[in-house]
Amino acid sequence: MKKMLDSVDQRTKLVGENRLELLLFKISATQLFAINVFKVKEVVKLPPLSALPGSNPNISGVANIRGMSIPVINLRGAIGFSPMPVSDDCNLIITEYNRSVQGFLVGKVEHIVNMTWGDIMPPPKSAGANNYLTAITKLQDNDVQILVSIIDVEKVLAEIIDYDITLSEGVLDQQLVAHMPGRKVLIVDDSATARKQVRDTLNQLGIKIIEASDGLQALNMLKGWAAEGKSVADELLMMITDAEMPEMDGYKLTAEVRADERMASLYITLNTSLSGSFNNAMVEKVGCDKFISKFQPDLLVDAVQQRLKMLLD
Repeated sequence: MKKMLDSVDQRTKLVGENRLELLLFKISATQLFAINVFKVKEVVKLPPLSALPGSNPNISGVANIRGMSIPVINLRGAIGFSPMPVSDDCNLIITEYNRSVQGFLVGKVEHIVNMTWGDIMPPPKSAGANNYLTAITKLQDNDVQILVSIIDVEKVLAEIIDYDITLSEGVLDQQLVAHMPGRKVLIVDDSATARKQVRDTLNQLGIKIIEASDGLQALNMLKGWAAEGKSVADELLMMITDAEMPEMDGYKLTAEVRADERMASLYITLNTSLSGSFNNAMVEKVGCDKFISKFQPDLLVDAVQQRLKMLLD
């Protein structure tokens, strides 16, 4: 399993080319699930677990991995199925999301597949608003098409680790507060939970939120405004986009916006749980104005204030 992830550093070149790699695994006998390889630190056989009294019922315990205590989330239980029994056959997918490290208890880990974001589709609307998927895709196995469900890990984590939108003392610039109500910010993210986190944070400032669930939807919205003769940069204070999304990722979205003179001056902030050092390089490559890592309300508000100050100065 280690070899499966050995070349993850080389895989960073896929991001920005509207490509991704998915780690496939099972938590039931038949259905395939996936998460993006860039979120995965390593995959190991499940080590002995220590109990964590008083924790969320979907925390199976704590694993000690090279001296680091990592909470282990029973993924099957966390997404609404009966919890997976802990056994020697289980594997642990260790991930880093939003500046925290956690392990997901899963069954068989299959392999990695290389895909384009164009191959990734949003979950069907009939799945309802409370499903735990950000997207689905299909793989061809001989003559059989296999459905793969991509987990909304941010939703899973938000239900286990409550997120707090309270701003730290001194973060708000009182000279800017009066200029915030009515300003519009476009949020682009395939995770409804991630959009809600940003929306709830910025709503405190009186900012009006417009949402898109993927880069292509956002681009079409912006092009529509431009076609109507609207100045996109005047219409929006800024766009805050995730990196990884079905149809079109945030890097490709940014590149498309910069290539269109009608909207090229739009201020764009990348807000993602992918690693900071990599994103800093990608921000420069595609022309984002700023990068912040999820989910940090203080930094989010600071980014909005910095942009607003630029307009007012």
